[in-house]
Amino acid sequence: MTDREKAAPPSVVVADIRNFCIIAHVDHGKSTLADRLLLRTGAISPRDFRDQVLDDMDLERERGITIKASAVALAHERAGKRFRLNLIDTPGHVDFSYEVRRSLAACEGALLVVDASQGVEAQTVANTYQAVEAGLEIVPILNKIDLPNARIEEVLGELQTTFGMAPETVLRASAKTGDGVDRILDAVLDRVPPPKGDPSAPLQALIFDSKADDFRGVVIYVRVVNGRVAARDRIRLLGSGGVHEVAEVGTFRPAATPAATLAAGEVGYVVAGIKDIHDVRIGDTVAAADAEGVPPLPGYREPKPMVFCGLYPTEPSEYNALRKALERLRLNDSAFTFTPDTSDALGFGFRCGFLGLLHMEIVQERLERESHVDLVQTAPSVPFEVVTTQGEVRRIETPSELPPEMQVAELREPVVRVSVIAPVECLSPIHTLAQERRGAYVRTEYLSPTRVIIVYDVPLANVIYDFHDVMKSATRGYGTMDYEVTGFRASDLVRLTVFVNGIEVDALSTIVHRSEAERRGRRLLRSLRKEIPRHLFEVVLQAGIGQKIIARESIAPLRKDVTAKCYGGDISRKRKLLEKQKEGKRRMKQVGRVEIPQKAFLAVLSTGEGE
Repeated sequence: MTDREKAAPPSVVVADIRNFCIIAHVDHGKSTLADRLLLRTGAISPRDFRDQVLDDMDLERERGITIKASAVALAHERAGKRFRLNLIDTPGHVDFSYEVRRSLAACEGALLVVDASQGVEAQTVANTYQAVEAGLEIVPILNKIDLPNARIEEVLGELQTTFGMAPETVLRASAKTGDGVDRILDAVLDRVPPPKGDPSAPLQALIFDSKADDFRGVVIYVRVVNGRVAARDRIRLLGSGGVHEVAEVGTFRPAATPAATLAAGEVGYVVAGIKDIHDVRIGDTVAAADAEGVPPLPGYREPKPMVFCGLYPTEPSEYNALRKALERLRLNDSAFTFTPDTSDALGFGFRCGFLGLLHMEIVQERLERESHVDLVQTAPSVPFEVVTTQGEVRRIETPSELPPEMQVAELREPVVRVSVIAPVECLSPIHTLAQERRGAYVRTEYLSPTRVIIVYDVPLANVIYDFHDVMKSATRGYGTMDYEVTGFRASDLVRLTVFVNGIEVDALSTIVHRSEAERRGRRLLRSLRKEIPRHLFEVVLQAGIGQKIIARESIAPLRKDVTAKCYGGDISRKRKLLEKQKEGKRRMKQVGRVEIPQKAFLAVLSTGEGE
């Protein structure tokens, strides 16, 4: 046993373990509360303390949001008894709700943090219902009570109206000042039940996350449900069937700290020299290599990507580097998918799936920062369902996969149920916004006399681009939203094809509603005209539906005065030079290639609200 292992805290009995997570809406104080719990339990010293201790990615610290769920083991004593508290800090943005779902499966309780000034918001509702469905014990906390604009009594009423939580069960705290942290720790010990695992039973551990390490292979993060695992044990991953020898186990304090063993109820990591990243699947079960008949644990509902875009290397020689970078990222982000793809305009690349636009943006930035790969990203799109004339239902992710019109009996688009929480006086703008996006009204609920929930079913394609930004403007910043996919709905959809100099650019083509096609086409071409640089020949931009052109723009050619040096003389000399220039431009137009920059592929994101 190494010196670090000897220094590691010993395992505790199952009855003295508490596994809990923190859930809340964005910016309600999850990470700040986690920081305070780390300080109070001595997991980090005041000298080493910094804000967002558990947010160790540069992107998380720059944006002030949590992207990856983080686990940390806390040691806490009360009345001379030692407890192990395993805390998981979760994201709050709707695009990372899958991280919350995975965290809930590793816990028995959840701290529900609500801002005393903002009150109950969209992700508060969504995350709470997820925790209730997972069977977790909810400990409600009213945070930021020290703010001068705190609405304590009103927000307590919202919690009671929305979730039926009695005001006396809600803890009041300020994560910023540390007020109420001791009461929160006591509530975790008293209200959150201990795990039900048996340390003497055969090993069963749930993989809830993983990461690739250049020197140690794939490191898996596990919640041990039954049994125990230690160094030199041989384990089997039931999903892939791979057998590996454990080199190290440990917990996060918050840095990875080796331990002698991980027993039932504990959360930690396992290093087993796993070389192939395809052997590890999030939600898989770890068992002893020689154990027979060990049933797999209930895993996770696989998240289905609902936003797709193409990622292509700027240099064709970087294709393999991009593929390796995507594989490493896929190991750490199970909601991200990719498949090889080719484009006439961009060459070889990958078709990638995401849960939303923020998720897509984060993945692109992580690829560029962590793997140093220069990317060209195409415009995002959503999946559709096609019912062919033979009755076959086919899911398509790109407009190029759409069969010919005579083979299509029905086109269906994904629909999401959007819940907007806003002040009562903003009801009218929200209704107008949802109806402009072809939304179908569902219901209205009042949280309090001043706040209301408005629910609409809206096509996903009309939500992912700028619905959130326009909603924020319509509610003067006070509105919040959450959405969940409800299914596919038949609609009058068409393929909007873009031509540049008569050549179809598949990366710019989209599927839109017929009533919006002409407006979207004209707006797209105007955006392209601004982004594509001028060439030595005229560039014609067209948008069409089938064989019908519905919009046209042109980019004027760069001109050179070839007669500038002709001073006087016969006019035929000037005509000869002009004719020669004209012939050159005609020939160049036939063989010339239009260079389309990266910004042009994002032009379909332009909604033209201010145009």
